[in-house]
Amino acid sequence: MPQPTQRSYLTGLMGSGIGPSLSPALHQREADRHRIRLVYRILDIDGHGEPAAAVAEFMRAARTLGFDGLNVTHPCKQLVIEHLDALSPTAAALGAVNTVVLKGDRAVGHNTDAAGFANSFARHLPGAPTGRVVQLGAGGAGAAVAHALLTLGCGTLQLLDTDPDRSARLADALTQHFGADRAQVLDRARLPAALDAADGLVHATPTGMAAHPGTPLPTRLLHPGLWVADIVYRPLETELLRDARALGCRTLGGGGMVALQAADAFELFTGLAAHTELMLADLAELTGRSDAGSPDTGLQEAG
Repeated sequence: MPQPTQRSYLTGLMGSGIGPSLSPALHQREADRHRIRLVYRILDIDGHGEPAAAVAEFMRAARTLGFDGLNVTHPCKQLVIEHLDALSPTAAALGAVNTVVLKGDRAVGHNTDAAGFANSFARHLPGAPTGRVVQLGAGGAGAAVAHALLTLGCGTLQLLDTDPDRSARLADALTQHFGADRAQVLDRARLPAALDAADGLVHATPTGMAAHPGTPLPTRLLHPGLWVADIVYRPLETELLRDARALGCRTLGGGGMVALQAADAFELFTGLAAHTELMLADLAELTGRSDAGSPDTGLQEAG
């Protein structure tokens, strides 16, 4: 881990509808533990025109104002790429960025989502079968989760997105990286049959967030043989997870992924080793969960 060269940092989160984000508190609490000053700003693109134009505007401002780093969330993870000078190997493979490090006149894109999901899955769903998995969502976060699942050994990943072209692009990229037949585009009409035969279901869309309530699919399509993972973390217990748990499914919430990716981003911004377990505990406290030790939340500490 490189050593930090400064004791104060200007960082932030760029995305849409991110006012309730817990990222500022997570990063500022970790900075306090290291006794450094870290300012973390919310850069909400809403009200700044079309997303692509807003991302361009905010990236120019971040460079001008001397930001040290940005986290990037929906819908900016792919739009931001054209405004960067370089990508890490993981970000390049995923075609999505969730962390930008600004140093001097260079902006380098990284992706800590994939590792965050993979680590959370390994911690909290040990032994879960991954022969056939259905994933809903093929955007920036979906790309990271898909990459993580195939890295973990998923045999066949079936992708369904509201934009079929986006599913096809992601499946093509995954095929180039992982080999033929590992990633497939799923037609919505075939979703019931696919879930009947699947080991697991991953949800990687905004549905279920506080600003986008609801479930991404009818509850009747779930069955006890499925494990169900949701990357939404606010609320930690989405309607999808609640329905799945009531049916007897093993479930994984998005808390672990968001805390673990935040820990990796903090290290990229500062060069300091993050206190991962404490950041998991921070998120549990910030979300008011008394059951933080439950694997269902994704916040259980490693044993």
